[in-house]
Order: sequence, then C-alpha cells, then structure tokens
Amino acid sequence: MTKPKVLVDEMDDGWDERLQQLGFDAYSVKKLRAEGKKLRTDYSVINYAKENDMILVTRDTESGQACEENDLPYILLDNDEIFRIVLEKLNQF
Repeated sequence: MTKPKVLVDEMDDGWDERLQQLGFDAYSVKKLRAEGKKLRTDYSVINYAKENDMILVTRDTESGQACEENDLPYILLDNDEIFRIVLEKLNQF
C-alpha cells in the first residue's frame, strides 16, 4: 500500500523532511513557496492540497474547518488534539 501525499503547513516546516525519511511523499508549504509556488493564503494552500491529492497537516483551525466543510483530508493539530495526546500519554503512567 502506498503512503499518502502530505502537505505540511508553514508552522511545521521540517516535518516534511522527517516524513520523507519515513517513506511519505511529503512537502512543505514554506519550501514550495520558496520555489515560487503561490501559496500565500489559506485558500491557495487548501486548493494546492486538493489539486495534488494531498492530506493537509495544519495547526490553523480555519484551514481545518475549510477542509472539513469541503470533504478534504486533513490533520488538525489544534489545542484539543494536543491535549488529547498529552492525556493519552499521562494515562500510560
């Protein structure tokens, strides 16, 4: 089974490299922008992910909501998700 293509939002630049090391086809908004891609707005980022069949990884709640409303795959790393991870880890003790 092939791993999904991933677009890492600007705030987590560097995760793309880590995901690539694990075999994912991952890209960074920041690096794509440096290459000349027009990815300045949330709309452009979401649209780029859609056009390229990518999962968007973001901390931006509005981007997550936009993906949700338009049935686009995404992973939202908001405070609720981070809290869930902390709680999960705490329950291991």
